[in-house]
Amino acid sequence: MPAHKATCHCGTVQIFFEAPNKVPITICNCSICERSGYQHIFVPQDQATILGDSNLTTYRFGTRAAKHFFCQTCGVKAFYIPKSHPETYSVNLRCVVDDTISASETIEFDGQNWDKNINALRNATE
Repeated sequence: MPAHKATCHCGTVQIFFEAPNKVPITICNCSICERSGYQHIFVPQDQATILGDSNLTTYRFGTRAAKHFFCQTCGVKAFYIPKSHPETYSVNLRCVVDDTISASETIEFDGQNWDKNINALRNATE
């Protein structure tokens, strides 16, 4: 499987992961994803390696189930552990370097009504 790299803006935090060159991208309209323009690629944690994790700060809100990791230097969130798929990392497509990966399809997720719609998202991304 092809290898990819995503980084924060300053490059201090890096995540290396394996995934096909074309993957489904999930676009969520919840408060944090919509404001940051996040485009989700769900990657099993055992297929990823993180460098620079000592420079991460964690933010949790709502149910506190999701773990949002931000670079302490530049503030960018290249990946996080989502509430919807806690066994994965959600990597932000916008942080992947060298355009090594692209969307095979776009899945729209109504995160403003998370509880009502989560089963459909899980089924679509598995």
